[in-house]
Amino acid sequence: MRDFGNDYALRGARGKPTGLTVSVEMNFDGLVGPTHNYAGLSHGNIASSKHKGKAANPRAAALQGLAKMRRLIDLGLPQAVLPPQERPLVPGLRALGFGGSDGQVLESAFAHSPALVANYSSASCMWTANAATVTPGADSADGRVHFTPANLMAMPHRALEDSQTQRALSMIFADNKHFAVHAPLAHTPLLGDEGAANHNRLCASHESAGVEVFIYGRDALGPKTNLKFPGRQTLQASESVARLHGLTDANAVFHPQSETAINAGAFHNDVVCVSNETVLFFHENAFDDPAALEAEIIAKAKDFAPQFIMAPAKEVPLGDVISSYLFNSQLVTLPSGGMALILPTQVEETASTKAFVNEVLASDNPITQAHYLDLRQSMANGGGSACLRLRVVLDEAQRAAVHAGVVMDHSKFDALEDWVKSHYRDRLTIEDLGDAMVLTETREALDALTQLLDLPALYDFQRSSA
Repeated sequence: MRDFGNDYALRGARGKPTGLTVSVEMNFDGLVGPTHNYAGLSHGNIASSKHKGKAANPRAAALQGLAKMRRLIDLGLPQAVLPPQERPLVPGLRALGFGGSDGQVLESAFAHSPALVANYSSASCMWTANAATVTPGADSADGRVHFTPANLMAMPHRALEDSQTQRALSMIFADNKHFAVHAPLAHTPLLGDEGAANHNRLCASHESAGVEVFIYGRDALGPKTNLKFPGRQTLQASESVARLHGLTDANAVFHPQSETAINAGAFHNDVVCVSNETVLFFHENAFDDPAALEAEIIAKAKDFAPQFIMAPAKEVPLGDVISSYLFNSQLVTLPSGGMALILPTQVEETASTKAFVNEVLASDNPITQAHYLDLRQSMANGGGSACLRLRVVLDEAQRAAVHAGVVMDHSKFDALEDWVKSHYRDRLTIEDLGDAMVLTETREALDALTQLLDLPALYDFQRSSA
């Protein structure tokens, strides 16, 4: 392993805080929805394609996600949840010309095309790294936290999410004094936006002004590429989000993801790269010219020394990275000092990735802990630890303005675990998606959830029945 590199003086060699932290990073994890299934809808996502048609366990998936969140609470980190979206999305199917009662709409659409209903029943919003791009107040022009919901144009099942994401974010971050929730970018191939999965932030500490690094899969106005899988994030979308958030050339970097990574199955940059405060943790093949990216970040990092931890391809094959999701991990700052990696158990079970993590922990860098968690239900659909969370840096006043119903503690975890056990099936197949009973069960579950989270009338079905 190479590139442990630059001095980490601002926080000490092992990342110990040298002063009072006035801002914190709160993770907003997506609650896995009741229709979690393996329809294999995501072209370019190898795990998703590999498990297509297999039976899923929504109950286990949701409980595994909650267990991960609970681990972060136990580490002393603030944690919140984002509710799942309404699925099956009957209003969407009705807009396609299917009629009758809601149950009849679902059943007739399934009779016409199971694949169509699978798209309108996907629980993919659980991967909230794609929910939005977030800029902290320390970076934005007006001092507010800015959110732009991702339009997710690249995949039909995900392009259904952005309006509901905007509604949920607007309810959770409702105080316009502290937050700005923008509309999603227009649904056009020019502006394919995948949210925080292609966005990194580097800074001295969470409350400090930082450098925001936007990684794009293609330049929609540039020459054709040799991609066999979609380059989902466009340069034009990244630039637009940066402008909306009040960023400038001084604190924004735009850099291409490597075709090698995309063609190997790294459909988002967060499959091969993750950042936290001063650290960029990534695979050698994440970028065609890692040294060029490092140089640009260093040039714009005015008050801190970035530290780059790179896994060499000869020691950690790209295939092992993608199958284990080594870099689709959460990299978090611990209250006691240092950083921790929150990793899927597949990393521990893969020799090359486990050896690399051990080497990182033994070296002089801020990462001091590794926690391996069972996320097999999510992993089988192509989403790891980092996919399941949206990172939001908040100062004390901003944190107090967040909708309290979604902020987690142990009693709320207990309540949500009981809710999952009461409402979720332990087996769901593609064939089940056409059953009107699934629609009834999911609506009952979501209605109960909005009461637990104090988010009344969040869903269309609640509004239409009011």
